[in-house]
Amino acid sequence: MSVFAAAAPSGVVTFLFTDVEGSTRRWEANADEMRAALAVHDEVLRSAIEAHGGFMFKHTGDGVCAAFASPKSAVDAAVAAQRALELPVRMGIATGEAELRDGDYFGAVLNRAARVMAAGHGGQILLVESTASLLSGVDLVDLGPRRLRDLPSALGVFQVRAPGLPTEFPPLRALDVTPGNLRPQTTSFIGRESEVAAVQAAIKAHRLVTLTGVGGVGKTRLAIEVASRLADEFPDGAWVFELAAVTDPGAVPDAISAVLGIIQQLGKSVSESVAAALEGRVRLLVFDNCEHVLDAAADQVFVGDGDDFGHQP
Repeated sequence: MSVFAAAAPSGVVTFLFTDVEGSTRRWEANADEMRAALAVHDEVLRSAIEAHGGFMFKHTGDGVCAAFASPKSAVDAAVAAQRALELPVRMGIATGEAELRDGDYFGAVLNRAARVMAAGHGGQILLVESTASLLSGVDLVDLGPRRLRDLPSALGVFQVRAPGLPTEFPPLRALDVTPGNLRPQTTSFIGRESEVAAVQAAIKAHRLVTLTGVGGVGKTRLAIEVASRLADEFPDGAWVFELAAVTDPGAVPDAISAVLGIIQQLGKSVSESVAAALEGRVRLLVFDNCEHVLDAAADQVFVGDGDDFGHQP
């Protein structure tokens, strides 16, 4: 097979990121041995990437970053490299638009490639749904949606299977998808860090926190931002109940049960069914726009004896 230096692809690009698992420990244990092993590692990766038309644009200490015009070529290069590598190397692949500038790439897709790589283990090839949707003839194991570090929403993650590669690995190093109905915000949250810190501290110290103020000061946006930052601390999720459209106080329990997916139990009211379902759960509940149905909302906040926390803007 001929090996050649490919041109740097542009536009929609598939990125392959690699990293040696446990490299720090190996350097500390035997630096000379690690130095020799890494030289072989570099050559294996370079050859596999170039043989499949990839452009290797960066070394990251114990790993490399490569760009491919073809998603299938990126996967084939990763498989070929894993078969030849002796060090435990984890690999991540993602596809998307990127800007090529002075031999380097910039764009959100690089973050996804780096994060899905970091979630894996030595010998494992992971890719995200943006790449999986473009592939055919590749054996993929669907690992489900996962929340990867520093990324705002869950991504579908897949593992590549191929002859000669291990198939069993420990659980991904990723944040599990937390249940709830928080939606990623379309705007950045700038400033107000002191208010965020104060509300976070209050929620950790009290079961019920109320945000008050005149309309338009940003109570809802502040509450959602705090809930997003604390979501990982509530195993049963962070949930927002939008009550602005609920004009009948008697309909408040139904609105809450609809959001949580709770069905009224035989012989119990909707409120009692909600309380039973919440018992023993650890959720963060955000009640928004409840001033016009305040008494009914208050009844729901205090109806359960579970471990939920209320946050009422």
